Amino acid sequence: MKKHNYSAGPCILPQEVFEKSSQAILDFNNSGLSILEISHRSKDFVAVMDEARALALELLGLEGKGYQALFLAGGASLEFLMVPYNLMKVNGKAAYLDSGTWASAAIKEAKFFGETVIVASSKDQNYNNVPKGYTIPADADYFHCTSNNTIFGTQMKEIPTTNIPVVCDMSSDIFSRQLDFTKFDIIYAGAQKNMGPAGTTLVVVKEEILGKNGREIPSILDYAKHIKAESMYNTPAVFPVYASLLTLQWLKNLGGIAAVEKLNNAKANLLYTEIDRNPLFKGAAAVEDRSAMNATFLLNNPEHATVFDAMWKEAGISGLPGHRSVGGYRASMYNAMPIESVQVLVDVMQALEKAV
Repeated sequence: MKKHNYSAGPCILPQEVFEKSSQAILDFNNSGLSILEISHRSKDFVAVMDEARALALELLGLEGKGYQALFLAGGASLEFLMVPYNLMKVNGKAAYLDSGTWASAAIKEAKFFGETVIVASSKDQNYNNVPKGYTIPADADYFHCTSNNTIFGTQMKEIPTTNIPVVCDMSSDIFSRQLDFTKFDIIYAGAQKNMGPAGTTLVVVKEEILGKNGREIPSILDYAKHIKAESMYNTPAVFPVYASLLTLQWLKNLGGIAAVEKLNNAKANLLYTEIDRNPLFKGAAAVEDRSAMNATFLLNNPEHATVFDAMWKEAGISGLPGHRSVGGYRASMYNAMPIESVQVLVDVMQALEKAV
């Protein structure tokens, strides 16, 4: 039976990516070598890296606009450190929006470098909404936000306008919806949601903001050095970068971000409509902040959990339990999730209603 993969990450990827990457593991580009054993300096892989970096900028509409794309190691968690290292001035300060667990983790790292102002937080509501109506200090070195909160199922619907550099952790919704990406000076995203397998991180940097903080930066943490080395300062994660390229190619062939956004909205509307209609369920996140990527919901009567769990497992659904911070259920509907899989979940929810 086909599994309907609702895992929050590592997560579902397009079927053609699995097929092409599987072939590359056996024989990459008819070279007689596996993608797992080729040199990262080989002509074939340099072409992969160059295309992946260029395609990321193209899909975001940032080509020719002063941005560089990098594929780095360490996940978004390392970027929590690299961002203040590269942007916060000596004796400077940064502004952060605290909208979830990962935003809070980024704030913790920034505090090692200087004053870290939390402009707003929804922690006291267990992060069930995205804070609004806050003021970003004009003298901060940068403003950091998290566009989508995977654990709590919330998503920023508007990006604030400010005159200081804007940094965004887009790990769980990059390439999923249209935004004016020129509003951001740094975007970073772990690959394992919408882009590829775990092991590489996309970082998009506006070059002109670098080299202005007066801070000495260790080489491996210096964006400028990674840009100069074209993401080859140290050995990159060859296979995850290749799989990410295949995913970006799939997205471009689908029609780009505009096309996949329509599909994502249709999936989210299908599931949220059932959550709101079905008297057995309720949403966990504030309606106005609901994420199109991660729908969090609860049973009104926890006693129904045993029956519901058995039903969705029987239907071939995987990865549905919610994070321990929220409980209940979390349906992660990333780009590669087909709407047919969402319909299977909705059918199970309706079947539960009839059964109890």
